[in-house]
Order: sequence, then C-alpha cells, then structure tokens
Amino acid sequence: MAQAKTTKATGEQIAYANILNIGMFLGLAIIVVTFIIYMLGILSSFIPPQDIPKYWGMKSKDFIHSMGAPTGWAWLAMVGKGDYLNFIGIALLAGLTILCYLVILPILIRKKDTPYVVIAFIEIAVLTLAASGILKSGGH
Repeated sequence: MAQAKTTKATGEQIAYANILNIGMFLGLAIIVVTFIIYMLGILSSFIPPQDIPKYWGMKSKDFIHSMGAPTGWAWLAMVGKGDYLNFIGIALLAGLTILCYLVILPILIRKKDTPYVVIAFIEIAVLTLAASGILKSGGH
C-alpha cells in the first residue's frame, strides 16, 4: 500500500491565510455594524432607505448624474452619511489582498525566493494602481 503524501503550508501561506481570515471577519463585522447604523437611521443618509427602490432600475451612469453621487474615492468625503459608512468594510475587504502580499513580502525576501518576491511586488503594484483610480477604467 502506498503511503499518503503529507503537505504542509509554508510560512508565507500561513501568514497570508491568517491576515485574510482576520481581515475577512473584521470586514464582515464592519459591514454588519454599519448596515445596522444605516437601517436604524443613526446617521443621515445620502439616499434614505425607503427611497432606494426608486433608483434600482437606473444605470449607474444615470444614477450618478441624477443624484450627483460621488465616484471613485470621493465616497470618503461622504463617510459621515449612513449609506456611505458601509463602504469602509467593503474597502477593507477589497484591499485585503494587497495587505496580505505586503505581509508575505518580507518572508519571501528573507527566504531569497526571488521569483515570488517579483510576483508579490508586481501584484502589490498592479492592485494598488487599480485601486487608486489613476487609470480611470471601469464602468464609472
């Protein structure tokens, strides 16, 4: 009978997974709390919850134009509004991959794992550039 191979996770895999796990729970908790704040009306909203169905059928371009809604990172100026407050959790979740790569980069450098150092650096650069909005690509 053949022996089963055992596979062990590397240090960088464990570090990546730990950050991803913590960040996922933190992001989810922030989304739940900020949604409750929004639904309870604790903070005023850009669009009151009861008015949302009026805009469901609109294309995002039309909605942005008719409401004067912010685009890109301009949502940060609206974070005091209940409906924009929940973007904090979404942004955290969206940025987790960048954070994970930043955490494993020193591990890869210490291991002198040059191909993976290059890949991690490129991932960080590409994701950061995409998130920055400098390229102005996408639907908005």
